[in-house]
This record gives sequence, structure tokens and C-alpha cells, in this order.
Amino acid sequence: MISPDRQQRIAALRDSIADIERKPALAEARVLVQDEMQGFPLPGGGLLQEIFSDERRHAGAVLGFALAQARSLLNPRRPAIVYLQLANDAQELGLPYGPGLVSFGFDPDALVLVRAANMAELLWAAEEAVACKAVAAVVADIAGHHRQLDFTASRRLSLRAAGAGCSIFLLRYGTGREASAAHLRWRLTPQASARKRYDAMAPGPPRWRAQLEKGILLKQQTEWLLGWTENGFTTTDTGRRHAYRLASGAPLPRAVPAQLGHRLPETG
Repeated sequence: MISPDRQQRIAALRDSIADIERKPALAEARVLVQDEMQGFPLPGGGLLQEIFSDERRHAGAVLGFALAQARSLLNPRRPAIVYLQLANDAQELGLPYGPGLVSFGFDPDALVLVRAANMAELLWAAEEAVACKAVAAVVADIAGHHRQLDFTASRRLSLRAAGAGCSIFLLRYGTGREASAAHLRWRLTPQASARKRYDAMAPGPPRWRAQLEKGILLKQQTEWLLGWTENGFTTTDTGRRHAYRLASGAPLPRAVPAQLGHRLPETG
């Protein structure tokens, strides 16, 4: 039988835990919003964010979304971003491509690449990187599901991020969602590219839809249609996401036939 004194301590502990759990998703995420760029709110440092994509083939969009946010956190005092990945996952997902990062206004010299042998080492490296005052953000690209990355581990990461003012981005894949202490959780899906200025039939700048599944940034909005340029995010009204597509049933332009037989004698 549990003594009354112990019951009171347990009840007080539960109240404390409940109070802590209410803060990250509501209070902290809203306070740490920086200036908005073209309608998309860029969260400040000190947050743990999960970024999900349904399929691994969309890893590029997930990484781009994380690095776009991480770039806004760079400053002279925190000039580095640490990218963590399991060695086995690198064989399948690949690594960030330096020239590609440059084309989108991201300096590859700011990115520190770390390959861990297993999940325990990756989590240890993430906590150590967050504690470094020169690191603005940690991006952990995790392809599969691992027992070590449970709620307790995510809670440790969220507390370390909040205490150090350094953001952590967990890149995840699949439709399943596990319990975590992340302040924000995103779901990214690629969308049709924007219209090219001088050629409506050619692919234009990349775009993707970002849906906020957990946490609050702006009231009454949980979805953004985003593009990315070297100057940062661009947004499109989600209600007009088909504005750049050809109208249904519109005729396609016909090719002009080549006059191959011009000025040649006809044969009968």
C-alpha cells in the first residue's frame, strides 16, 4: 500500500511534468518566432523540430527545408551547422552536395559532416554538438526507426536545445509517428514546380507543401506552399496552388513542321 506522503509526491511530480510538456508546443514555439520572410515564419533557435516525408526519395526536399531554416540561425558567434548521419544511411541517401548548396545561397563551409556508426553514437554527437557555442543548428538525418530514439531521448534533445539556444532538426521518413518531445513537427510533400518565366512548359523553381502537424507558429495557419531561392523562402497562397498550371483542356502549342523539301524538285 502506498503511503499518503508518497502519493502526494507522485501527484506533485505528475503536475510538474504536465506543466513542462505544455510549454514547448505552445509557449516557446510562439515566443521564438523571428521576422517573417514572404509570409513564412522562421522559428528562432533553441527548438527541436521533426521534419517528416512519406518517402525516402523526397530526402532532398526535407534536407532543403531544414537547411533553409538553419541558415537563418547562422551568425558571427554561431557560424557552423552540424549534419549527422549514420554511416549505412549515407550509402542510400547520399550527402549534401556542395555546388548545389551554393546555388541556393548556402555556404558549404558552414556545414560540418559527421557520420556515426550507430544510433547511440549519433545521439551522443547531437548532444555534444548542441553544447558547442559555435554551432547554430544540428541536422540529424535518420532514415529508419530506432529504439534508442524514443520519447526519453527526444526529451533530452529538446531540453538541451532549449538550454543552449541551438536548434535541432530531426529528418524522418515514413507515415508513422512516434511519441516525441519535439516542439514542432512538419510533414513535407513535393509539389509541382512554379511556372518558368519565359517558358510555361519548362520546369521552374522547386516547391513543396509544409504542413505543421504539431506546435503553433501562426494562428489560423498550419500549411504553407513554399519555394526556395538564394534569397530565402517564397510562399504561394495554398488556395491558388494550381494557378501556375495550364488550364484543364487547354490546347498545347503545336510544333512548326520543318520544311525539309524546300526548293528541292518534287519526284512523281
